[in-house]
Amino acid sequence: MLELKFMRENVEMLKEMLKNRNSNIDMDAFVALDAKRREVLSEVEALKRDRNNVSAEIATLKKEKKDANHLIEKMGGVSSKIKELDAELVEIDEEIKNIQMTIPNVYHPSTPIGPDEDSNKEIRRWGEPRKFDFEPKAHWDIGEGLGILDFERGSKLSGSRFVLYRGAAARLERALISFMLDTHTLEHGYTEHITPFMVKAEVCEGTGQLPKFEEDLFKLRGDKDYYLIPTSEVPLTNTVRDAIIELKELPIKLTAHTPCFRSEAGSAGRDTRGLIRQHQFEKVEMVQIVKAETSMQALEEMTAQAESILQALELPHRVITLCTGDMGFGSAKTYDIEVWMPSQGVYREISSCSN
Repeated sequence: MLELKFMRENVEMLKEMLKNRNSNIDMDAFVALDAKRREVLSEVEALKRDRNNVSAEIATLKKEKKDANHLIEKMGGVSSKIKELDAELVEIDEEIKNIQMTIPNVYHPSTPIGPDEDSNKEIRRWGEPRKFDFEPKAHWDIGEGLGILDFERGSKLSGSRFVLYRGAAARLERALISFMLDTHTLEHGYTEHITPFMVKAEVCEGTGQLPKFEEDLFKLRGDKDYYLIPTSEVPLTNTVRDAIIELKELPIKLTAHTPCFRSEAGSAGRDTRGLIRQHQFEKVEMVQIVKAETSMQALEEMTAQAESILQALELPHRVITLCTGDMGFGSAKTYDIEVWMPSQGVYREISSCSN
């Protein structure tokens, strides 16, 4: 989240940023809360100083065997007021933290300004879509026809937006996962991990899923708040949470294959067929921890590494820069890589790389 000092010093810039990111967070409310906090803090600190001074005076009077009851009675009222103001400070701090936790990241100057996907900018293309002398089938028709994708049994087992992979589809999935992990570890310098598939609430806060996007997560019932990971970016990034990293250790390059779990809240009626918006899917993730000064260079590197996978598979694709109104909550800049879908005649997002 953004630091308080940065927010205080950049109120007008943040107002413009929030407008361009389609956010309705009220910076004037933050300014008012911050001013109220300083006012209450000043008052409570003054009262605590008075209490300390009077307590010393009471101790002196008692030592001299003099009456201190009037001061003790006065301090009783002061202590009650301090308790009241401390409680008010806690409430104000919670409100300010809520604004901090729900305000999106500041976008990079190179990010296109725009309200939605229509303002995204195409950067480059690779490969030519293959021409067919027949109408290509959709992947769900091919998979069901070959008996290797079973949407009916997936739904029977778990409900809508689940699929059962069988035979060649399961082997293909496993082969692709191994190919990607081997490429990223042996050629691109990443260290492979096997992460937990469940994480604590504070871990989801660490990568911005909570509190703003709780409806997109699957929460487990029990004594503790556990969430199924929406991507291994969450546990991988949080391996350095609350840690001090020596600069000589950077860059830290992490990769993992995990299943990913997403509720797809708000996507009713969109891509209801096929593998596009499943509640569970497999993903190989890349994460780099770098200095802020080199983060844009790292973004370009990771995008090229993701493209190299598609090029090795000879899949025509294009790279899109997302605009301010379309990119993710925690991102300063995002590239989407979209693969050509022959049956639909369009490019569809297959990978996303963000700083």
